[in-house]
Amino acid sequence: MGALQKYYKQSATYKIFVGILSELTEFLDTVGKITIKCFQLFKAFFTSKIDKKELMEQCHRFGVTSLPITLSIVGMTSIIVSSQVAEEMVKQGGGHLVGLLITMLIIREVGAIMSGFAITSMIGSSMASELATMRVTEQIDAMEVLKVNPVEYLFVPRVLAGILMMPVIVILVSVVGVLAGAITSALTTDLTFIAYFDSAWLGVYMKDLSVCLLKAVAFGGTIALISCTCGFHASGGAKGVGLATTKAVVWSFVSIVIWDMLFAIAFFF
Repeated sequence: MGALQKYYKQSATYKIFVGILSELTEFLDTVGKITIKCFQLFKAFFTSKIDKKELMEQCHRFGVTSLPITLSIVGMTSIIVSSQVAEEMVKQGGGHLVGLLITMLIIREVGAIMSGFAITSMIGSSMASELATMRVTEQIDAMEVLKVNPVEYLFVPRVLAGILMMPVIVILVSVVGVLAGAITSALTTDLTFIAYFDSAWLGVYMKDLSVCLLKAVAFGGTIALISCTCGFHASGGAKGVGLATTKAVVWSFVSIVIWDMLFAIAFFF
């Protein structure tokens, strides 16, 4: 019986089953930790005093530091899409819809999604590694010994900065994306700027702008919350810092896509 059990544990079926069970356990554990921190954070918003200096520092970090790379990514994405779409639409007699299509694409999806990915890669990973380093070097333990609430001191300014700054970032990158689309369309076709922007106004409604801003708020808060939570629960020294940072980036990417799907179902189906 022992030999059979040993053989079974070495089989591919057993290893696959253990691997799936391990991933499922880690998934549920991470979801639980994020949920708990979300409730603690919600309570802290109303019961704690916000450090304005720390909040401004995190806003600068979240908004100003990440702006160049975010503008570059969204601008280049708009150029890529416009260069491939504008000429073909003009050939098919749809030149009067080029501005409408590109503007809707930027406002509804590209601006928020690409900004979220850029923020996650640059700021979210930085937050996760920062808190993970504090955890493995026992700085957070020292805070708890001194009766300092880590959620109030570490989470609140970072998450609030994400909620406040993400809509500003999305507005700026959307404007840049629309302008980049107009310039690219004018260079690749004989479409004028007037025709482009006249077309753009045809399909842009307040609903699109409102959903875009709501989506930005959700993305910013989620990125900061997940990054801080993954870093807060890191363990295992330098390796743990790397794993926490990777987990924060992956979970933030997945959460952004899920949020985007939910907004699309709620507002555009």
